[in-house]
Amino acid sequence: MRRTALLATVTALVAGALVWPAARQADAAPVTFAHPGVTVSKSQLDFARTQVNAGAQPWKAAYDQMMASKYGDLNRVPKPRATVECGSYSNPNYGCTDEREDAIAAYTDALAWYITRDDRYAKKSIALMDAWSAVIKEHTNSNAPLQTGWAGSSWPKAAELIKYTYTGTWANSGRFATMLRTVYLPEVINGSNSNGNWELSMMEAAVGISVFLEDRTSYDKAIAKFRTRTAAYVYLSSDGALPKTVPSQNLDTTAKIVNYWQGQSTFVPGLTQETCRDFTHTGYGISAISHIAETSRIQGEDLYGTDVGERLRQALGFQSKYQLGEAVPSWLCGGSLTLGLGPVTETGYNALHNRLGIAMTNTQKLTEQNRPSGSNNLFVAWETLTDGDNPN
Repeated sequence: MRRTALLATVTALVAGALVWPAARQADAAPVTFAHPGVTVSKSQLDFARTQVNAGAQPWKAAYDQMMASKYGDLNRVPKPRATVECGSYSNPNYGCTDEREDAIAAYTDALAWYITRDDRYAKKSIALMDAWSAVIKEHTNSNAPLQTGWAGSSWPKAAELIKYTYTGTWANSGRFATMLRTVYLPEVINGSNSNGNWELSMMEAAVGISVFLEDRTSYDKAIAKFRTRTAAYVYLSSDGALPKTVPSQNLDTTAKIVNYWQGQSTFVPGLTQETCRDFTHTGYGISAISHIAETSRIQGEDLYGTDVGERLRQALGFQSKYQLGEAVPSWLCGGSLTLGLGPVTETGYNALHNRLGIAMTNTQKLTEQNRPSGSNNLFVAWETLTDGDNPN
């Protein structure tokens, strides 16, 4: 009997049926989530608050910019809808702009609360979140996954700050969590085969929502999709003659890959899948990569030390030099680029240059030139304030 039991145990171990307790695996959710922990940590917030209160720059200017924006208006009236319908390029636009901007406003008010300790801002953030969690049921039409990703990236940033730093009460926090779990997460968690910025933004939302919900399964799934998509979005020489691909897209010939990369057939480090489309969409992808890497860092995993960090560094540097005005060679996008990178460099630049000490001359110049960076009115907001030269 004992021999039979031992044999059964060994067989189970070989088959992988038994798993011994182990330290956290790479790309695995933390056993205990850190809060607030979606793109900004408490230590980062404390640094920003200290700098603002001391009148130090660029943080004071960034704070003033935020407080003067429409998103910091305490008289803002939320405009929730049961169904948010967004077609291509938000046409039709039934609640798309309202939802994204109310979510950014909730985050803005939460930041304002943290820095000022004026609970009017916390209450306003709560009012915006409560208005939407009481009403919204679904996102529809062709842009539904992307819209959900954009709004779903801002909501958990606001919710994390309020739930874990506000000293008052948030009676409907459970209802808000249910909204994220039932309306947002199912729309983004399975990813997208569209242009890469879609899936990257969707995974940003999925990761942030998973942190707030403390959902380890969804977190792991989102990070895995993110790693695959990032490798297929930014080219490195180590990838070989052609960029990596996402298996589900069946880009199994050179012609298909070149077509997907907007007709670009010469691949160099830092080129992205959408560089030859335009820098605005490229900026969305780069921003989402930096946000997820930052959230993961706060949660105890260093993606900056993996290919994710190298791809982010190369993408920032490559796009920055052309955004700054360097002449476009004839082999790149037919010799013409559509610029407009947006306020997307602070998080990645701070992580790679300030924390890790990597020289990033072009990214540094562009970042400092654009300070204080504001909002792209979609899912990026106030990153000079939260990330600018922040050592934490």
